[in-house]
Amino acid sequence: MRSFPRSRVSVTLSLVALSALLASLLAFQTFGSSAHAASTSVKSASTLLKLTSLGTTHLVTGSSVSNNQSLEVNPAADDEASPKAEVSGQKPPLNPPPANTPPPNPEGQHVTSNNPGFSGFNGLSHLDQRDAGTDVYANTQFSLEPPDQGLCVSNKFVLDTINTALEVRSPSGTLLSGPTAINQFFGLTPEVDRTTVTFGAFSSDPKCYFDPDTGHWFLTVLEIDTDPATGAEIGPSHALIAVSETSNPTGDWRTFSLNTTNDGTDGTPSHPSCPCFGDQPLIGADANGFYITTNEFPLFENGFNGSQVYAISKNALVEAASHPNVSFSPTVVLIDASQALAPYGGLSYSLQPATQPSRDFLGREHNGTEYFLSALQFVDTVDNRIAVWALTNTRSLDRSFPQVSLSFTVITSELYGQPVPVTQKAGPTPYATSQGSTEGFLNSNDDRMNQVVYAAGVLWSGLNTIIQVPGQDPRTGIAYFGVVPFWHGNQLGGRLAKQGYVSVKGNNVLFPSIGVNAFGEGVMSFTLSGPDYYPSAAYMPISLWGTGEIHIAQAGAAPEDGFTCVAPDLLCRWGDYSAAVASPDGSSIWLATEDITNEPRTSLANWDTFISRVRV
Repeated sequence: MRSFPRSRVSVTLSLVALSALLASLLAFQTFGSSAHAASTSVKSASTLLKLTSLGTTHLVTGSSVSNNQSLEVNPAADDEASPKAEVSGQKPPLNPPPANTPPPNPEGQHVTSNNPGFSGFNGLSHLDQRDAGTDVYANTQFSLEPPDQGLCVSNKFVLDTINTALEVRSPSGTLLSGPTAINQFFGLTPEVDRTTVTFGAFSSDPKCYFDPDTGHWFLTVLEIDTDPATGAEIGPSHALIAVSETSNPTGDWRTFSLNTTNDGTDGTPSHPSCPCFGDQPLIGADANGFYITTNEFPLFENGFNGSQVYAISKNALVEAASHPNVSFSPTVVLIDASQALAPYGGLSYSLQPATQPSRDFLGREHNGTEYFLSALQFVDTVDNRIAVWALTNTRSLDRSFPQVSLSFTVITSELYGQPVPVTQKAGPTPYATSQGSTEGFLNSNDDRMNQVVYAAGVLWSGLNTIIQVPGQDPRTGIAYFGVVPFWHGNQLGGRLAKQGYVSVKGNNVLFPSIGVNAFGEGVMSFTLSGPDYYPSAAYMPISLWGTGEIHIAQAGAAPEDGFTCVAPDLLCRWGDYSAAVASPDGSSIWLATEDITNEPRTSLANWDTFISRVRV
């Protein structure tokens, strides 16, 4: 939640063509604009940690309550300072563009209606989140924004999660279980007891993943202990993990706690200025492991400690979840990746681990390999570099003493840079008006890398970027990347097989997520907003062979009008991230995006989310 503010025949032919393309890329030895630098191992001692089992849990269906209450906003939910490190003064081996390099200025793309293979339904709304919770958790949820949307799907279920609730639906949209409050699901103290005016654990930044290999569901969330009297964050902090006992997410789950305080307590290493918390846990998986990366911030002072990588045996997690009555504590490997990019200008941030869309796992090289992508824009200008990361020997995660190794290489990419606040179509804003304010802008945050998927040999991802067409006001658009990782012996390399921009003339697109099936067929999800559009859920087909038109999945019905939108900065917290994932059978790409609809709102916010299914 924390922002850095401010017919199989055609498939067979496709796979043959893709194999030929990748082979030609890897055989091409004259490294041009996407040249790789020599790969570098991250020289950091790893730390072995243990998960703490919290017990078992399941989803419950929330009950509607009045939202006209006091204590609506969590006192612990402040924004953090930007984690982008100052330039170190070292000349990077692969140089960024000069400081006066203009930002990208692609032509705007066409927006059209939905295609015949589209369907969708409303997901969790702000009202759903506010009213989630039963029994002692009833009427204990804060109002908050943004939703920070997660999504994971099997062929039979759709799990939708946001700040701070989750639910399970059928592929047709029928509600099967939930909405459930995140704190209730994990057995935490309620967010707030309005009767006694006491505060509970702060939770945020949910992510979920359905693993097609094991048939189990994974859910993670950030948690920070708070002062019950004031709600202030005091620590310790944790990444909480839930793993379903079976392939049915409406059944029981087993929950675990991973200490991310990193102040030398509970076996954690002593990092600078800690106790700390692991902001925005990002998740990925390969055939052997389940991976969480965090951006580490001190709890009690300003600062940023860079990215931390946590690797856990996927088999051990599934085994522990499948036998909830057996005492079992999987081993976790922590690697401090913060200093790896120092020669390139700053601390690493937002290492996005890859997920894979099918059980035909890639990354078997080097005794199992998990790949990551990250951006390298450290100083709020423009850059033309991204990093490809590899965690090797992941099969060793099944051992008592794993021996994994993290390396990276930096490649030249298209330009991208710090995005700008996003305009909205003018419309009624009753909350802002009641506060003596005007319509706000959507906060596009920054140009960190968004979710990564590894499919058909390509790592796909995208990020927000500034778009500056000469003679026009700057806008926010999307830069996307399709990277082929490869090896020369033990040296990691990377080549851009596809890159490009998404933009709409005079308007903005932001917070992309790309879902790709095992055959390389993909769809990108994002928000569309600007003078011509209320905040809308939109998408665009994408593959190595090209991109399609932009489609509106659900048109926005009004401006964003929440409590974060008001003066003095008028920046509405939005997204932080969307979600996109392929169904395990490869027939569809599922998308989850924040928008503004005519669904019932609360007094403090009006956002909604939309779940889309695009058949490919």
